Amino acid sequence: MALQITNANFQELVKGDKPVVVDFWAEWCGPCKMISPFVDALATEYEDKVVIGKVNVDENEDLSLEYGIRSIPTLLFFKGGQLVDKHVGAATKVILEEKVKGML
Repeated sequence: MALQITNANFQELVKGDKPVVVDFWAEWCGPCKMISPFVDALATEYEDKVVIGKVNVDENEDLSLEYGIRSIPTLLFFKGGQLVDKHVGAATKVILEEKVKGML
C-alpha cells in the first residue's frame, strides 16, 4: 500500500536514501482511481527498494503549487532528492513499473 504523503513529511521522504515516487491525486479524479491499484501494487512489490506514496492535492495544496501540478494524476520520480522523471495522466502498470525500475 502506498504511503500517505503530506506537506509535513514530503521533504523528509524525498531526501531519504531510497528513490521516491509521488502520485498526486484527488478523490474525485477518475483517472486517479484507474491507476491507484497499480500504484499500490508497485508500493508493495518494491517496498524494500523504493518509497511510493500519494499526495491528495485537495489536502496538500502547497506541494501541488510547488511542483506545478496542473493535471492529475501526475507522478513525480525523485532520486537523491532530485526530480528525475514525471508522468502526467493515466498509465498502465507496465509503464509505471518501467519508470520505477529505471530509478534503481
